[in-house]
Amino acid sequence: MSIDKTRRLVLASGAAAGLGTLAIAFGQGKEQVIKVTAKRFDFTPSIIRLKKGVPVVLELTSLDLTMGFNAPDFGVRADVLPGAISRLRIVPDKAGEFTFYCDIFCGSGHESMSGSIVVG
Repeated sequence: MSIDKTRRLVLASGAAAGLGTLAIAFGQGKEQVIKVTAKRFDFTPSIIRLKKGVPVVLELTSLDLTMGFNAPDFGVRADVLPGAISRLRIVPDKAGEFTFYCDIFCGSGHESMSGSIVVG
């Protein structure tokens, strides 16, 4: 495929998906990546600080068991598997402090496995 044809394809894909996707495709925008590690009965970090309107990708992994990551105020959820990386993209649209939690039972102590997303 020629470079011009490839460029037109990327432009068309970007136009269909929105300008944010187009900027990322050309390397003009880069989302912040925050690594979050889960282990029985803890998330590290337990407080995630974000800026309103600024996209971020959470890279989630577990050190021991299959866990869940649920941030209902942002409409995101993922299974977090040992040795694997799950990615969640968030664009915070409101300021405040919001809870995230494990939603897969992982043993006694599971009910306290939570943290906060603080958006300023």
